[in-house]
Amino acid sequence: MSDVEEELLTGEFSNGSSKINLDAAEIELKKRRMQELLDKAAAFTALKETGADSGAALSSPSSAHAPPPPAPDHRHRRTEKEEDEELLIETKKGSNAIITRFDVTPWYVKGGEMRDYQIRGLNWLIGLGLSNTNGILADEMGLGKTLQTISLLGYVKHYRGKSGPFLVIVPKSTLSNWMNEVRKWVPTLHPVCLIGSADERARVIREEILPGNWDILITSYEMCIKEKNLLRRYNFVYLVIDEAHRIKNEKSKLSEVVRMFNSQSRLLITGTPLQNNLHELWALLNFLMPQMFISSDTFDELFNSQSLQEETLVTRLHSILRPFLLRRVKADVEKKLPPKKEIKIYVGLSKMQRELYTKILMKDLDLVNTSGQKADKVRLLNVLMQLRKCCNHPYLFDGVEPGPPYTTDQHLVDNCGKMILLDKLLKKLREQGSRVLIFSQMTRTLDILEDYCMWRGHEYFRLDGQTAHDDRQVSIDEFNRPGSTKFIFMLSTRAGGLGINLATADVVILYDSDWNPQVDLQAMDRAHRIGQTKTVRVFRLITENTVEERIVMRADMKLYLDNLVIQQGRLVDQKSNQLQKTEVIDMIKFGANYIFRSKESTIKDEDIDEILARGEQKTSELNEKYAKMGESNLRQLRFDTEEEGPDSVYIFDGEDYRTKQQNSGALAGWIEPPKRERKANYAVDAYFREALRVSEPKAPKAPRPPKQPNIQDFQFFPPRLFELLDKEIYAFRKSIGYKVPINPDAGPEGKRERQEEQAKIDDATPLDEAELAEKEELLTQGFTNWSKRDFQQFIKANEKHGRDDLESISLDVEGKSPEEVKRYARVFWARCSELQDVDKHMAQIERGESKIQRRAAVKRALDIKMSRYRAPFHQLRIQYGANKGKNYTEEDDRFLICMLHKLGFDRDNVYDDLRLAIRLAPQFRFNWFIRSRTSMELQRRCSTLITLIEREIIDLEDKGKQRGGTGGAAGLPANLTGPGTGGISSAVAQKRKSSSVNNPAQMDKKIKV
Repeated sequence: MSDVEEELLTGEFSNGSSKINLDAAEIELKKRRMQELLDKAAAFTALKETGADSGAALSSPSSAHAPPPPAPDHRHRRTEKEEDEELLIETKKGSNAIITRFDVTPWYVKGGEMRDYQIRGLNWLIGLGLSNTNGILADEMGLGKTLQTISLLGYVKHYRGKSGPFLVIVPKSTLSNWMNEVRKWVPTLHPVCLIGSADERARVIREEILPGNWDILITSYEMCIKEKNLLRRYNFVYLVIDEAHRIKNEKSKLSEVVRMFNSQSRLLITGTPLQNNLHELWALLNFLMPQMFISSDTFDELFNSQSLQEETLVTRLHSILRPFLLRRVKADVEKKLPPKKEIKIYVGLSKMQRELYTKILMKDLDLVNTSGQKADKVRLLNVLMQLRKCCNHPYLFDGVEPGPPYTTDQHLVDNCGKMILLDKLLKKLREQGSRVLIFSQMTRTLDILEDYCMWRGHEYFRLDGQTAHDDRQVSIDEFNRPGSTKFIFMLSTRAGGLGINLATADVVILYDSDWNPQVDLQAMDRAHRIGQTKTVRVFRLITENTVEERIVMRADMKLYLDNLVIQQGRLVDQKSNQLQKTEVIDMIKFGANYIFRSKESTIKDEDIDEILARGEQKTSELNEKYAKMGESNLRQLRFDTEEEGPDSVYIFDGEDYRTKQQNSGALAGWIEPPKRERKANYAVDAYFREALRVSEPKAPKAPRPPKQPNIQDFQFFPPRLFELLDKEIYAFRKSIGYKVPINPDAGPEGKRERQEEQAKIDDATPLDEAELAEKEELLTQGFTNWSKRDFQQFIKANEKHGRDDLESISLDVEGKSPEEVKRYARVFWARCSELQDVDKHMAQIERGESKIQRRAAVKRALDIKMSRYRAPFHQLRIQYGANKGKNYTEEDDRFLICMLHKLGFDRDNVYDDLRLAIRLAPQFRFNWFIRSRTSMELQRRCSTLITLIEREIIDLEDKGKQRGGTGGAAGLPANLTGPGTGGISSAVAQKRKSSSVNNPAQMDKKIKV
């Protein structure tokens, strides 16, 4: 160590030394340390290029301090015998020369031919191994990193004589893919998979791992942590970590555990581009070369000082990485791969979504209008999440979906802007013969998409974090099978976006977008990879004028900014990835005023081709805009395309006064709550009457006889009574000399009606004694003891029980005997067309009857299903078809159906009781998934199962009819094969006849009818 360095580290500078000398000494020390790193990197590069003999990896502590080999003695001349021995050794070495480079696919690779760039990648990996260097294989996603790694392990076994053990740590979703790839490409390697429950892992360890009949141990991140004690026993020849960005945080549990394992060589695999983030780079380099990159603080200190921000020193950082990193992109090496095309499709909000979005904003409006420094970030993020849920589907909120009963039909589509577009888009894609991947951040959104696919009859698979390991690979293999009829594969972005090959699909739909643009890129590359023969179309769904639009904008700008910085060889700001409070507030405020102003749905009824064309045009415009942006605009999420330099008139002493002026106002960025709705009055006279509180002059009412009876239309008096009342009214008006007033604004039709009305008055005669007696008699024949309240109870009872259940209706109408209610019902259904609001009342009753019929149909379906089994709790089977979900097991579904039938499908709070029954059932004691379901989730699942049962029964009945059976459907009990509940009767519609009564007793409310 130099004197300067020693004094700096011990702090023993003399008191007389100046601060300038101290700074110069610190700079000198940092330069020395930097040069040491560069020298080590250069040594590794030279070692790799010369191809030194293999031995212990550098990551092994013993090799780092090994003594240097003795220098040859050039002063002593060799004898003939010594020279002959040396030549003999060289001859033996030549005869057993080890191949270190391939020009064609190695013989041990049996699954097919490797591409040229894959062979070059294998040669690079072989060179790393020969030089005892660890490395990072960072090819772009879809270029065959798995194949290159497997071929390297095959090389080590067949050419280096080391058949393992090899440890490969991969994401859970790719375990089966790795096992299949090893068996396919290098069948001479024997892999074993460590995954599953504790009992399953114990069996694998006992029967496969401990006997040692394996070469490669493949496991997941989680299993690696759980079985760390087992894995620490082995000295692995190679330790491979797929998706290596998982260990970029050296303090994470996974990073700490993998550093415990003994290995001769280490290889990291990642498809995500490595950014120039100092700490993340150090974490990866420390794992690869722990003796070379010892302290993160020292590494950060070396590169964070102002003196090291120069381009030449950052270039040195890249030179340090060069020996350990290989990255190639598709555009450079895979010329035959069809291109990928992304289209952003902007959709509107449905009326239900707009109302829900407004309520969420109004609930926390005080928080949103708070300044960025004072706002609570946790609350802000919660508001942001609720708004994102609203954009995905309003049914993600409990209590929003109409019901009970809960049905899967058109309302599932109509109440969500994205679903309306998706419904149109999938129909077009299916006609084109495409196959689709749908990605979403939220698994509950996938639940809704599952219901939609079952309703529309789309065959699908689903994969998320809850999908069992075995089911994952079965679904992937079946989807990729030639001739597969599966149309849709829906995946959660985090669980299904890594390492899965679904190249048989040519369309990717991003239902919602991730904060990190790299995650969405990984999702796209599930289809855009080697083996794809079609142009991959990516449709990104964005709800216009909402937080989603701002989230996508931020992700796109971050992607452009990172590419700009990395291409220029500069350091990425380590704080740029953190979401600031001001950014969250800006996202929430974005489009809020537009939402408040709109009242109805903002969805346009357009053809899907027009929507796609507009989305393609807007995507192109946005890409051009991003390309023109300067770096400062990208960092600040500003759409000002002109980059302003330091000489801008708005910038003084490094401060942007344009931004300062915008933020100086107390109400800057204030979201105005929606105003109370009040109809505008454009009539001048009416305006002044309203302002002065003066009532509007009304037209004079036609006179009526005193003591006129007060009758209601729902009391159903005889029609003859109205004729006598009309005659009495006209006679009274004639007796007082009443003239129908002239309306100067009335047209010819109005004048004719006035003349006819006046003629009736002039020709009127008073009631004689017989007619007066008849009138008194008729006044007693209506339902005079039925009030408005009684009538409303009667209507609601019909809605609740149906028109035919008079016994139940009688119980709901208070104060009326069953005989009175039955007599009233007969008259009501005979003369309901005379009611003033007949359409309103009939619609209310029909809605209730449709629910009753639905409940009866469900009850009948459950009765039929249960009657087919002697012990349904053990024997019942559900015909899932091709659309079996992955979350609920058949045992779960069997219990739900049987217990629902036992409790009573139409009972109040039946799903709360069902939830309690699940918690009490001993077979679910350790089934935390089914025990943690809410009543709403159980109701949705039961609705799906009932739909499957109804389809099964319909199929059985159709088969019975085809066989010519008349006594019942095949496999159904005879007492359960009746017509059941049919559609809504049309008798009500036939009863709606327009009234032919045209008399003053029912016109213009001249008397209360």
